[in-house]
Amino acid sequence: MCEDLISQFYLTLCVSEMVIEGLIMEMIPINRPLIGEEEVEAVSKVLRSGTLTSRTESASMVGRFERAFAKFVEAKYTFAVNSGTAALHLSLLASEVGHGDEVIVPSFTFVATAETVMLVGAKPVFVDIDFDTYNVNPDEIKRAMTQKTKAIIPVDLFGLPADMKPIKEIAEKHNLIIIEDAAQAHGSLYNGKPAGSFADLACWSFYASKNMTTGEGGMITTNSQLYADKLPYMRTHGEKNEYVSSMIGGNFRMPEIEAAIGHVQLKKLPRFLELRKNNAERLAARLRNIEGLELPMVPKDCRHSWYLFTLRQISGNRDTAVNELRKLGIGATVYYRVPIHLMPFYRRFGRKKLPNTEKAANEVFSLPVHPAVTEEQVDYIAVSLRNVLRRPTY
Repeated sequence: MCEDLISQFYLTLCVSEMVIEGLIMEMIPINRPLIGEEEVEAVSKVLRSGTLTSRTESASMVGRFERAFAKFVEAKYTFAVNSGTAALHLSLLASEVGHGDEVIVPSFTFVATAETVMLVGAKPVFVDIDFDTYNVNPDEIKRAMTQKTKAIIPVDLFGLPADMKPIKEIAEKHNLIIIEDAAQAHGSLYNGKPAGSFADLACWSFYASKNMTTGEGGMITTNSQLYADKLPYMRTHGEKNEYVSSMIGGNFRMPEIEAAIGHVQLKKLPRFLELRKNNAERLAARLRNIEGLELPMVPKDCRHSWYLFTLRQISGNRDTAVNELRKLGIGATVYYRVPIHLMPFYRRFGRKKLPNTEKAANEVFSLPVHPAVTEEQVDYIAVSLRNVLRRPTY
């Protein structure tokens, strides 16, 4: 105990010196894309080629990016699209989910998970989360099922894979489709396999804040020949032959410039993930044993991608702590302050009580651990949070 206090005192002195010397000057953002000269050159090459959009011939940048991503996530088929939301939307269309169908989704997630269900004319059915992982609770899925249930969209929230084995068992027993929202899970593992491996379709995002980026952009991965036969045409207006639509579709294509960025970023992703992991472990070690603060939990059969390092403040005022940290130049952020089922548009489905979801929404916040965060900044974040939580006014 004494050694911990001495170590903490020494760390506080070191961080104070850093502040005095001007090393902590700008806001440490919650996430930041790392773009280098390799990405700039890749984009320049596409611009010089004059081919900015492709229907994914094998020689295109989109085709190269798809093949590389397929290898990374160990999927048979990959289909690049223009956003993570597009990936979800197109997956639902390919699964023929529509009017009269219900899709089970967690409410504690970004709105796109439910929004795309509405866009295909189906009804989102909101269920509660497991309080340890913040991911959907498989038992709640069982309770929410009806004869109209056609699909489940589990979310790998904050980069931690959902508990897919029991979800898959439920889906197989009741002939349901699993569309995994893996938008935050690049590099995550579940039971030794990449996120998305246990789903019929997995949807990825390459938004600027994600573990790797194309600016915008997304990807659908699947091992199913059924979906592989549809998706190439559905993302291009359902055209098997030029200007002749054979099925429903739209313009979901990824531009060549985005694919060029993604191809470079994917090569860097293992290093990005290593740095995130190191930062998360260092931060967790420095925040242990703080009364009233719950650190992220990682089940033993999972590997976290650390898209976000999310804590739970179970005593004191979470928003006060976040505001104080931001004054100190730390981009602490609250994600999903308003769960989807409580948003004005989605209240039409009835205000169902989801106690774990609502409690998490009031207590969690996230701290920066992205690859641009230095070890010194991690120490500064830890000491700052400890000091904020000690203040009498807090």
